[in-house]
Amino acid sequence: MSGFSISWLNLRESADFAARDKTLATKVLEWLGQANDYTSPDRIIVDLGAGTGSTLRALTKLGANNIVWRLVDLDGKLLDEALRRHGKQCLIEDYQADLTITEELPLTGAHIISASALFDLASTAFIDALVNRIDARKTAVYAALNYDGTTTWTPAHPLDEKILAAFNQDQLRDKGFGPALGPQCTNYLQQVLENKGYTVSINPSPWELSAKDEAMTSELISGIASAVSEGYGLTKQEVDDWKTFRLTHVADGHCTIGHWDLLALPG
Repeated sequence: MSGFSISWLNLRESADFAARDKTLATKVLEWLGQANDYTSPDRIIVDLGAGTGSTLRALTKLGANNIVWRLVDLDGKLLDEALRRHGKQCLIEDYQADLTITEELPLTGAHIISASALFDLASTAFIDALVNRIDARKTAVYAALNYDGTTTWTPAHPLDEKILAAFNQDQLRDKGFGPALGPQCTNYLQQVLENKGYTVSINPSPWELSAKDEAMTSELISGIASAVSEGYGLTKQEVDDWKTFRLTHVADGHCTIGHWDLLALPG
């Protein structure tokens, strides 16, 4: 699974960091402190779908240090960018790998498996297989910024609900992992981990987009319009009208898009 450009990841990073729940992120850092041991003087975070290293940057901002970052992504260009940005400041192991082949993911020795904006793209089969591997090692899980299906816009447009329903339907398409869970991913991931005996905490982490996020919001609007343009009962005129209205109000409007962060600690 791949397909995210460096430019899009750059656009969304400040909104991601602002949205990321700091209470759970702090608990991640506390867990890392407790997880240090004589056999592994540097704590290991395996970051799945790591992209250019946004999770690395977010946790480093919040105080993470002496971490071995094992960045895993299918897109070699994104990993190269992560190394370009951080290769001299951080201990990085980069792995170009297909995340869907869960039995080959480099999880050995990990203290935490992290992922940001990944599990809403995933299927039940992928999560089941990954959690089975994680549980075998009793490794903690930190999954941030999972879309929950809610979006509100100001000012409102008569087609907002219809567009959102179509977009949420599109989120269930196969994104490379099998039929995606989309907005249901956090509930499913929580259930599977609790069934394995993990203590799971979830907190909301919504995007709050305003004028300062104009470039990102414009890109987001265009992406939503493209996703719902065919196969979901909307006419071309409806999609064009909604897109034009939304782009007109990017600088003076507001958008809230719901996400959840999850932290699961082994019992």
